[in-house]
Amino acid sequence: MALAAPLAACSAAEAGPPELLWYINPDSGGQERIAQQCTQESGGAYRLSTVLLPRDAPSQREQLVRRLAANDTSIDLMSIDPPYIPEFANADFLAPVPDDVAQAVTQDVAEGAVAGATYDDELVTVPFWANTQLLWYRKSVAEAAGLDMTQPVTWEQVVQAAADQDRTVAVQGVRAESLTVWINALVESAGGHVLENPEATDPQDVRPSLDSDAGRAAAEIIRGLADAGVGGPQLSNATEDINASMFEGDTAGFMVNWPFVWQRAQSAVEAGTLDQSVVDDFGWAVYPQAVEGEQARPPYGGINLGVGAFSEHVDLAFEAARCIVAPEKQAEYFLSDGNPPSSLTAFDDPEVRETFPMADVIRESLQNAAPRPQTPFYNEVSSSLQRTWHPPRAVSPGTSPQRADELITAVLQGEALL
Repeated sequence: MALAAPLAACSAAEAGPPELLWYINPDSGGQERIAQQCTQESGGAYRLSTVLLPRDAPSQREQLVRRLAANDTSIDLMSIDPPYIPEFANADFLAPVPDDVAQAVTQDVAEGAVAGATYDDELVTVPFWANTQLLWYRKSVAEAAGLDMTQPVTWEQVVQAAADQDRTVAVQGVRAESLTVWINALVESAGGHVLENPEATDPQDVRPSLDSDAGRAAAEIIRGLADAGVGGPQLSNATEDINASMFEGDTAGFMVNWPFVWQRAQSAVEAGTLDQSVVDDFGWAVYPQAVEGEQARPPYGGINLGVGAFSEHVDLAFEAARCIVAPEKQAEYFLSDGNPPSSLTAFDDPEVRETFPMADVIRESLQNAAPRPQTPFYNEVSSSLQRTWHPPRAVSPGTSPQRADELITAVLQGEALL
């Protein structure tokens, strides 16, 4: 017994501060670096360690849901793709955000990012990095088509300009989440919503609203682009990476895509696989309007931070979250990993502005960006959209919106399977 007491004391001393586990999506190492920085800045209050999740968002969701459904206490922090936040919140998987934390982490933060971190009028996660799509264009093509890119342009103008110049409009037409992103942005830009009441917690009560003027306008844009033949031969299989590659080619005209395409092109120039003159021809603007004169609602993506409801260190986890999302760290993360900040002030960083000359357009787009349907049943809604609006050449304003509404309803009421 005399020997045991000193040994126990030594063991406690060696244990050190609590270890917080942060489950992260794969990146280029930026989140790991931030974890190390916050550990040092905590003054010994905690050690923040990262745990890598699978590469794709659905698999990330699946792993987290399984652990949280089992009341896993090891999940202190988690990087969550915004569409899955309502599901986590509705299942009580997220620790409530304290009022002082909510006030701090939403100060000078893009409206789109705050909206994406909110469920049922309550902030349930901490905005970290935010993403949005821009309209990328070849300056030479837009000039030849007579488009004034300093002013908002419509989808109809973009498609017509590409057709007249025998160039392409790169869009994500693959049957995957990126197709839902495109559909939602079009519907929102046309003044509508995919769901009338996304806050409904009973699947029997969810009311889809695609069979509307906005839904038909979205379908008309997709079908018009396909019929014009400007989407390229791979339209129904086009992903973000395929589009980025196509935009670097000889037939490029326009593209809607995330900001990663800029660093990708810069890296290709450095590697000697892309001529600098191609990148010099890159232009960027806000997302095309679905209805002329109406504000476009670009896609919103990114990552938010959730604190696990079953964590044994909730207070420390929120303290770490505030450290992670500090504007200066978001600016550093943008520079290292290419993921735009949710903090509006982070865009004023001199190095950010030099590295990303389109920083102001990204910031403006994030202010107007529209989240995807914030529903606990997002998987079912997104999968139904992909089934009824694919391939793009088969989309019909007269039938696709109605078919989507019917399938969403049938799936949520247990009358159909996906």
